[in-house]
Amino acid sequence: MAARSDAPPRPRTPVPVVLVHGSRTSATMWRRQLEALGRAGVPAVATDLPGHGARRGEPFTLDGAVDAVHDAVEGLGGRALVAGLSLGGYVAIEHRARHPEQSAGLVAASCCTESSSSLRPAWLSLARWIEGWPDHGARLNNAVVRLALDAEGAGDLGAGGYALTAMAEVLRELGPTDTLGALAAARSPVWFVNGRYDHFRAQERAFVAAARAGGAAARLVVVPHARHLVSLDAPVAFTRALLEAETVVTSEEAAVGVSPVHR
Repeated sequence: MAARSDAPPRPRTPVPVVLVHGSRTSATMWRRQLEALGRAGVPAVATDLPGHGARRGEPFTLDGAVDAVHDAVEGLGGRALVAGLSLGGYVAIEHRARHPEQSAGLVAASCCTESSSSLRPAWLSLARWIEGWPDHGARLNNAVVRLALDAEGAGDLGAGGYALTAMAEVLRELGPTDTLGALAAARSPVWFVNGRYDHFRAQERAFVAAARAGGAAARLVVVPHARHLVSLDAPVAFTRALLEAETVVTSEEAAVGVSPVHR
């Protein structure tokens, strides 16, 4: 009979988190989530994508964006929960498909519409038109942000500057991607987190089904009263969902014996 041990259970090593921002904004949009993760003892980083934040002036490419996420995960040990909103969600989905060995899990927020949507040509035309204005749409952007968010959220969203001429490049790069196919290409667990009034949640069921078709556990979280910028519009509810996802993947990684050196 094995001797009984009265030693307390060993603490689990938290799975790190990489946060990926939406189009035209930057890593600063995640300041409240980074603070919450820090308080919880979870290593985390928010990364700027090409053409955004500290990398404005670089062309945006999907390959470059996936590489940015890959490098951020490597910097945290090589395996992480990756969470992205809108553009960041599409990039995070593609990263998981291309680098499944790095993915402990995925939180894909505000991106439950295929990037190859039939509306994309209209969005692209509108983006090109606005980017051609003398101020590239700065006044319009600022007015929309003031209407949509409280002062703290607006400050976080704009602190890294706005990539006002990046949207057309983003739409061109995402257009040919197969988002549903990418979701089915890996097995790490997925959380889809959407605001109740988000116009990008039209294909939620198809996205959940695609992830499950690839063998992944997939969950859908709909945040009441929130809109597209759910992490800024309802930061407490979104952060709760993010922390719950991190707790689940940490437990699952510990259960299968993933070594901390791979994190």
